[in-house]
Amino acid sequence: MTPERPRRADATDAPVETPKAVSRANEPSALSGPGSAPLYAALDLGTNSCRMLIAQPLGSQFSIVDSFSKSVQLGVGLEASGRLSRASMVRTIQALRICEKKIEKHGVKRMRLVATEACRRARNAKDFIRQVRRETGLALEIIAPEEEARLAVISCAPLVNTTTEQLLVVDIGGGSTELVWIDLSAVPPADRPKAIMRLHMGFNAQGEGPVARVVDWISVPLGVATLKDQFIDVDDDAARFALMSWFFEENLASFSPYNAENPREGFQIIGTSGTVTTVAASFLNLKRYDRTKVDGLQMTSDQIDLVIREYLALGPEGRRTDPRIGRDRHALIMSGAAILQALMRIWPTDRLSVADRGLREGLLYAQMSADGVLEDGPYK
Repeated sequence: MTPERPRRADATDAPVETPKAVSRANEPSALSGPGSAPLYAALDLGTNSCRMLIAQPLGSQFSIVDSFSKSVQLGVGLEASGRLSRASMVRTIQALRICEKKIEKHGVKRMRLVATEACRRARNAKDFIRQVRRETGLALEIIAPEEEARLAVISCAPLVNTTTEQLLVVDIGGGSTELVWIDLSAVPPADRPKAIMRLHMGFNAQGEGPVARVVDWISVPLGVATLKDQFIDVDDDAARFALMSWFFEENLASFSPYNAENPREGFQIIGTSGTVTTVAASFLNLKRYDRTKVDGLQMTSDQIDLVIREYLALGPEGRRTDPRIGRDRHALIMSGAAILQALMRIWPTDRLSVADRGLREGLLYAQMSADGVLEDGPYK
């Protein structure tokens, strides 16, 4: 498949809001008692993972009441067959049953449950969605690439530096990678994070106040799972990594980043994905993942390259047993690293801001903003 390009006439413009910060409650039961604020659920079913958050509005933020994350590998075999396999659908439905029980346990009434690239591509996706509804009672919706990209961008707004004039937000998924290039040079520095949040009205929306201009965006149908599948027949570990990085860069030919002659000041990349947070955790040598240390971390290109070289030196078996990577991620970390390295080569900055946030956070704030339960209300 070819990369998805902007389609202004029929773009998906569902309103999306984002947090200034996210609080994770230590005692979920204390947040869901009588008279407390309502609970909301957001579920992201991707090519590799099924992840859900249940949260409660708290001022202008939200507090996490419960969560779920499992590698279901929904997209296994999709590249070759064009269909979701029976085994992958069974695994996914088992995970969704757990999500449904959590939703029922907490009495959640407001929820948005979305599927992304694997279900966008699979010929039998509609049958799968019906099967999910029949067996779990959950109503999944397949969202368009532009909405997925917007949700990733808006969730990263709190990490935008006030000195940033040109921003690239990258969301590396299991089946696709979304890139959005935003020009903030006409926005007063103090208003730049807020201008990003206003993109909930659409990439081409004007709104009120300073406007963040979307210069270009693209959805490349290559994520950590689909890129790995492209080169699964290459035995040599280092050669496979080099080929994956080159191939991903080739698929960005129609994207319009700045050329290398432009100055690096005022440029920022924000990366949101399991790949980015895993690389950050490895750089920090975290044996046990800690979101508070990873979210918002800035890494240089040299630091990222050092981690990737360590991954290559470990080899497949070493990566499988490395506690910084984890058993759910070891098979996919090199394809994600290949994407990350390609992006750092072509974008004129040597720093990456790490975001442990994304689609689920955007989905939660879309609902909370629409219901008017946040102190700040929606950005207009």
